[in-house]
Parts: sequence; structure tokens; C-alpha cells
Amino acid sequence: MPPQLDQADRRITHWMAKNSLPILRISLGVVFFWFGFLKFFPGLSPAQELATRTIEVLSFGLVKPALSLPVLASWESLIGLGLIFGAREGWVMRATLFLLFLQMLGTITPLFLFPSEVFTRIPYAPTLEGQYILKNMVLIAAGLVIGATVRGGYLISEPQSSR
Repeated sequence: MPPQLDQADRRITHWMAKNSLPILRISLGVVFFWFGFLKFFPGLSPAQELATRTIEVLSFGLVKPALSLPVLASWESLIGLGLIFGAREGWVMRATLFLLFLQMLGTITPLFLFPSEVFTRIPYAPTLEGQYILKNMVLIAAGLVIGATVRGGYLISEPQSSR
């Protein structure tokens, strides 16, 4: 690689290593806050009907949509705020990530509870709702990356060689 390109590549890679984790954490927080905030206004979230039915089934009919929707809205909004404003390390981020992973477990259950509603052809052709659920794999992976740094870890642009 020509020296000018190598130098530019090093600068860009260094910038990404320094800034990508905060950008990931904040953007994930915005997604959670946005989706959660929409659920405070019935009818605005495309996922609300499937989410409330899932919660009702998982709670054996004890938690009705009138209760589950504001609880879910608060839960997702809290995750978002924790990711946006929480310190990178410490108990707030750990609690936020715990809530995130617990919530993600709930979001994937419609794949098993309502397969005919989340797939047009099981298991390879998801409906729009199914696509909405499957994109959560990216959110889970982002949470894992963020979680890997709660003890002070970070990304480095050039690891030390082991010569």
C-alpha cells in the first residue's frame, strides 16, 4: 500500500477504534428510546399488537395489553436512556444491558409462539413483523459488544504484535 494511503488508513482506523463504541451505544440507545416512546401512544408502534399479545401469552393471560403496553414502553425507553446517558462502565450500564437482553428474549418469542404470523413461508420468508423481530439479532450483537466493555475494555486500531 502506498505510504499516503497507509497513513490515511491508520488515521481512519484509529478514529473508528476511538469513536465507534460511543456511537454504537448512543445509536442503540436512540433506537430503544424511539421505539419505546412510540408505544406510549397506542397505534403508533407497528409492533404493539404482536408485543402485547406475546406478553399476554407469556403471562398466561394475567398481563393485559392495557398494562403491558405502558410497561413495555417504559422498559424500552429506560434502556434507551441508560444507553444514551449511562456511563460506559459501572452498574448503570450493567443494569441497562440486563434489561436489554431480558427484553430481547421477549421479542424473539413470537417466532415460536406465532410462527404463521411472522413468516409467510416458515422458516425462511418473514413477514414485515418477522423482519422487525429478526433485525433484533443486530441489536443483541450490539449489546454484546457494548457489554464487552463494561469492565474498561475498548477497541484498539493496531494490536501489539506477538513477536
